[in-house]
Amino acid sequence: MTGPGESAEQEWVDDHAGPVVRPYAVTGGRARPVTGTFDLISLVSATRTDVGSESGLGPEHVAIVGLCQRIQSVAEIAAHLNLPVGTVRVLLGDLAARSLVQVREPRATPAGLPDEHVFEAVINGLRAL
Repeated sequence: MTGPGESAEQEWVDDHAGPVVRPYAVTGGRARPVTGTFDLISLVSATRTDVGSESGLGPEHVAIVGLCQRIQSVAEIAAHLNLPVGTVRVLLGDLAARSLVQVREPRATPAGLPDEHVFEAVINGLRAL
C-alpha cells in the first residue's frame, strides 16, 4: 500500500535492486525445468545466434541465448541477468527443449565430485564479472 505522496510505481521499485519482477511471472508459474537439472557449474552454449523469430520466447530467453554465444556456467548466467538460479534453470529447460542451447554437465571424478577443471573455469568466469 502506498502512503501519502507516494505513487504506485514507487511501491514496485527499489533504488538498489531496480524494478521488482516476480520470478513466477518470468517462468509462467513453473518452478521446475521441463528438461534437465542444470547444476550451478553446468556449462551452457547457444546453438544459434538469432532466436528473435522463435515464438513463445520471452526477453529473458533471448538474453540467455545472447549471453551463451560464449560458454557460460548456470551461475554466471544467473549473475549476469540478475535472476534467481531456479528461474534460470526453468528458462534453460525451455531453451534446451527447443535445442537452442547445449548444456554440458560437469564430469564426475571416481569420488563423484566434478573435475577440478570445471571449478577453475567457473571461478575464472565469476572473477571476470
